[in-house]
Amino acid sequence: MHEQPDGTLHEPWEQLILDLPEEYIGSITQTMGFRKGRMIKMVNNSSGWVRLDFEVPMRGLIGLRSQLIVETRGTAIINHVFLDWRPHAGDIPHRKTGALVADRMGKVRGYALQNLQERGQMFVGPTVEVYSGMVVGENNRNEDIWVNPTKEKKLTNMRASGSDDNYMLHPPRILTLESALEFIADDELVEVTPKSLRLRKRHLTEDAARKAEKKREKAEK
Repeated sequence: MHEQPDGTLHEPWEQLILDLPEEYIGSITQTMGFRKGRMIKMVNNSSGWVRLDFEVPMRGLIGLRSQLIVETRGTAIINHVFLDWRPHAGDIPHRKTGALVADRMGKVRGYALQNLQERGQMFVGPTVEVYSGMVVGENNRNEDIWVNPTKEKKLTNMRASGSDDNYMLHPPRILTLESALEFIADDELVEVTPKSLRLRKRHLTEDAARKAEKKREKAEK
């Protein structure tokens, strides 16, 4: 971002050129609209493919590549180049889902994941080390839930050998740096180390997070 002498906020814009099958025009146009993109030109060469020319704020490109790959089933060809500086285009809508946040330190267990995956999509798999305040998944609902991903099944005298270890688990979503930056909310951070990439809350305990949220709401009134 760059503030002009007159006090207006400017940001970098890019020219984005997409080549994709014409069947995806509607969904891609909607996606770019959410990201403040403006279609400048569309070329249809009657081959079943189209070229879409957009102008979009640079921040609107964060996470776009992975989203386009999913929406076009890997067929989109993406090119972009810096255009110029323009007035700030306004806020880009954020995700409408919450986060699943670990409430303690420990090793993720399959028993816990089997129950948690019903609430949303997980970012971690069994045996991964987590800590309090670490975001371990995306909640289907628009609220954060503090959960215990380290919970183990209690042993009993009647436990059958090996039967308690057979869990039907969905594969975790592996986040790239780009998708992580797009995912995080204002109260979340991306933690990058040489060996791993993690998401975490600014406040690492549920109590501290709730106090910070109440303080923010009070300041906005």
